[in-house]
Amino acid sequence: MSIDLATCSITELQAAFAQGTCTALAACRACLERIAALDAAGPTLRAVIEINPDAEAIAAALDRERQESGPRGPLHGVPVLVKDSLDTADRMMTTAGSLALVGNIAPRDAAVVARLRQAGAVLLGKTNMSEWGYMRSTRACSGWSSRGGQVRNPYVLDRSPLGSSSGSAVAVAAGLCTAAIGAEVDGSIVRPASSNAVVGLKPTVGLISRAGGIGVAEPQDTAGPMARSVADVALLLNALASRDPNDPATDAADEHRPPDYGAFLDPAALQGARLGVARECFGQHEGTDAVIEQAIAQLRDLGAEIIDPVRASALPFFGELELELFLYGLKDSLNRYLHSHPLAPVRSLEELIRFNRDHAAEVMPFFQQEFLEQAQTKGDPGDTACRQVMAELRRLSRTDGIDRALREHRLDALIAPTEGSPPFVIDPLVGDHILPGGCSTPPAVAGYPHISVPAGFVHGLPVGLSFFAGSWQEGKLLGYAFAFEQATRHRQPPRFLPTLGADRPQRGSL
Repeated sequence: MSIDLATCSITELQAAFAQGTCTALAACRACLERIAALDAAGPTLRAVIEINPDAEAIAAALDRERQESGPRGPLHGVPVLVKDSLDTADRMMTTAGSLALVGNIAPRDAAVVARLRQAGAVLLGKTNMSEWGYMRSTRACSGWSSRGGQVRNPYVLDRSPLGSSSGSAVAVAAGLCTAAIGAEVDGSIVRPASSNAVVGLKPTVGLISRAGGIGVAEPQDTAGPMARSVADVALLLNALASRDPNDPATDAADEHRPPDYGAFLDPAALQGARLGVARECFGQHEGTDAVIEQAIAQLRDLGAEIIDPVRASALPFFGELELELFLYGLKDSLNRYLHSHPLAPVRSLEELIRFNRDHAAEVMPFFQQEFLEQAQTKGDPGDTACRQVMAELRRLSRTDGIDRALREHRLDALIAPTEGSPPFVIDPLVGDHILPGGCSTPPAVAGYPHISVPAGFVHGLPVGLSFFAGSWQEGKLLGYAFAFEQATRHRQPPRFLPTLGADRPQRGSL
């Protein structure tokens, strides 16, 4: 095989397929071998929670189909992983990382999984994640689940992978797959993308169907693509974006979806673009700030007009209002999901809480389930109190936030560091050390698109640059991210260092 599957793009892989130097089956086997060597053994990344036992058979069938009738499109034969919160109607389970759902075989594919299969992707397996989308405990550890253990950052192994789609980001960064699907309610796509030097796109809520996914809060939930390049994210988005009658939020998707997101990928896309610097997202770490200041200078060199400073939102990450919405939404989402899955071992949030108490030694060795218990006390999302919370969040994020910034400064998009600091040390006893900087919350609460692209490193730890704007602006954001990516080429593959500074000579060494 003449192609490096750990670093290649979808386009490069398709060229190898067309030239006959690689097959879908060979690519599938190479990824499975790499998962065995790096994920289950070696650095032990724990990014993959389950292997699809049918992956090789699917790849072989797609090779035969290519020979007989040609490829279905650019994803034909491409090895992809999906987050463990997305249903697959096969021999794999859907557990959201929880031991409570071991044995849960879904009756049908999630909409995004069905579209991947239709496009000819090879579903390698499922990725590990923060259990229940990080909504179990007030001091959870990003990337830890009772079923899959702790996902580790491939750049420095004792550092956090961040976000609940941590397994998807790590798998892409480490070359365990060509691309992956994550899901986000606030930061769960873009934050792990930033912290693992990959590209992650959280689309407008309603562009991609949520049907068949385990969510947290419907107004903010969405799946989204993750890959090593902006071009690959655009190809994935072409396959995923579509109206779905099973998700009313997508009713306008086809109206706003362009024929090809790849048409926006112009190296000159930044020329004349007015970009506002969301300064409230800075100031938490001098290293991150320095990387983003350099990125701003590079954007200016590429022809962008920089408006600085701009205030995008006053919303804090995981603030009280957003948490209140999540607690209402979590109860509703979990109860609806569990009631509709006959093979789920627990059938309600109440039963889940009881299971965790009965199996505390395995399920809760470090932190508890405060969020689940708080959610159980909440009423229906249609309650007046919840509707008032949603209205206030939309006012703060849209009317008096992103919408106002874009209008008053005549902006095309806003920019900021995706995460306030480089990845912190994993600490299962104390939990995550999340600093208040970064910009995931405003576009997440607004339901607006947000893309993170690699911007550089701080002592070998990745830092991401974010672009976000109003609804349905994915094409424009992809163009800006592509132009920045192509001009800077900041992404470097991981080296699996055991700890920070492990690559440097120690004092007194030769």
